[in-house]
Amino acid sequence: MKRLSIVVVLLVAVTVGLVQAGNKPIRARNGMVVSQNAIASQVGIDALEEGGTAVDAAVATAFALAVTHPTAGNIGGGGFLVHRAASGDAIAYDFREVAPAGSSATMWFEGDQYSFERHHLSHLSVGVPGTVAGLYLAWQEHGSLPWRRLVEPAIALASDGFTVTHDLSASLKRVLQRMSQYPPSVAHFSKNGVPYEAGENFSQPDLASTLERIANEGPAGFYHGETARLIADEMRKNGGLITEADLARYEPKKREPIRGTYRDYEIISMPPPSSGGTVLVQMLNVLEEYDLASLGFGSAQSMHLIAEAMRRGYADRALYLGDPDFNTDMPILRLTSKAYAAEQRLSINTERASVSSPTSFSWPAESSETTHFSVVDRERNAVSLTYTLEFGYGSGIVVPGGGFLLNNEMGDFNAGPDTTNADGLIGTEPNLTAPGKRMLSSMTPTIVAKDGQLFMVTGSPGGRTIINTVLQTILNVTDFGMNIQEAIDAPRFHHQWLPDRINYERYGFSPDTMRLLESRGHTLREVIDQGAAEAILFNVEENLLEAGLDGRRPDGGAIGTDQ
Repeated sequence: MKRLSIVVVLLVAVTVGLVQAGNKPIRARNGMVVSQNAIASQVGIDALEEGGTAVDAAVATAFALAVTHPTAGNIGGGGFLVHRAASGDAIAYDFREVAPAGSSATMWFEGDQYSFERHHLSHLSVGVPGTVAGLYLAWQEHGSLPWRRLVEPAIALASDGFTVTHDLSASLKRVLQRMSQYPPSVAHFSKNGVPYEAGENFSQPDLASTLERIANEGPAGFYHGETARLIADEMRKNGGLITEADLARYEPKKREPIRGTYRDYEIISMPPPSSGGTVLVQMLNVLEEYDLASLGFGSAQSMHLIAEAMRRGYADRALYLGDPDFNTDMPILRLTSKAYAAEQRLSINTERASVSSPTSFSWPAESSETTHFSVVDRERNAVSLTYTLEFGYGSGIVVPGGGFLLNNEMGDFNAGPDTTNADGLIGTEPNLTAPGKRMLSSMTPTIVAKDGQLFMVTGSPGGRTIINTVLQTILNVTDFGMNIQEAIDAPRFHHQWLPDRINYERYGFSPDTMRLLESRGHTLREVIDQGAAEAILFNVEENLLEAGLDGRRPDGGAIGTDQ
């Protein structure tokens, strides 16, 4: 009964915060958590109100999301965390999945034919998970509450259950067909094959047991012992590659963040194997010399210039970026330099779209189902964290007896050497599969500072659109004068070099603007939505935190505390 009462309190508490959502941000003085699930956000706030740090709250939120947001919240995936201390010191934690020891660059082929199913929808598509180890490392260095205290809310939510929302119910109904080849997955996410309906209670006892082991033993409760045995057994029985040895040797990495400046702001973001920080800073450098504010938000001219910056950033992403431990000559300093941006501006015709060569390179599949959350504590320490399973529900494989989903992140590696073609495959060297290698990502957890003070914490899900969603959220505040909620609500667009087109959110931009862009040579494609930015802005003048919640994903929560 004690655990059940905890869940009820969470559900009541989040309702109060959500009714304030709109074009005005949620405001609080002593802490803020913004995530794609309101229950998880409240779990993070509870940690802050007990005196926890931003990292404590992030760890608690991440484990709660593994229960309440199975689309992307996880312990069987990986991701990235950027931490900025109130002092200004910053560090990046890389807990990206790695390729098992048995991997190879040509493993996605059956004979001489590339297999999408093998690459994305099989046990071979599972990379060695990094989430638990990464969260633990960040907690060791920046946490203050006991580790077990941070995992316990997730245990309660898994054991006692939580109320299924309309969005989760619809999501589960869509994914059960894909899971049909894996009976343990269907059993976990349905009632004897019948999908959960909104309002019903969803409990996950096997996941609760796994979380208990993690709470008691830390990473050893996942990478060794019973949980590791369960993962390895599932792999052995179904042609997967991950072994107990692969799990035992997994290590998260600390990396120096990508740093840049944009006008009066400092940009702190994720380095490779995330492409996000490098491409973000590169695009901001290009745009810095244009007077976007005077051109206006959503004008044809501002959209044209931003799209051209996007085009060039994504081209360089494919050519140069990958795992830094396997690509020691990546030209990161050059790509993020002001001098390189000046060179790129020379190639931009301010009145005419560039042409992306279809024979240069194209892209591997990258799912939009990632999740991001932002945290700031009383002292103004900040965490920006993005993690994922790759596709929604990852591989669709639930570990029998473990109760958690495995990722299909191996699909983020390129298809194979010499496979680049106009049909969408890519074979550029930096992101080919290799044992122990981390696959390239678009995740872009980012922190912005100004005058030595925290200014903004932001990030987004959305696959390859992530970088551009973060870019526009920043520009909307710094150049177009929006508050953080307006910046998130504003319509978005996306260009990624190839395919050579601008995707834009429907109903968001003037038809006249679209016609002007077409007259400049841009190809346009309407999409339903892009990303789900979850951001916090620090209002220095009023000493208040202001949060923006993205309504594109309906179950989110922007919750603050004045305690």
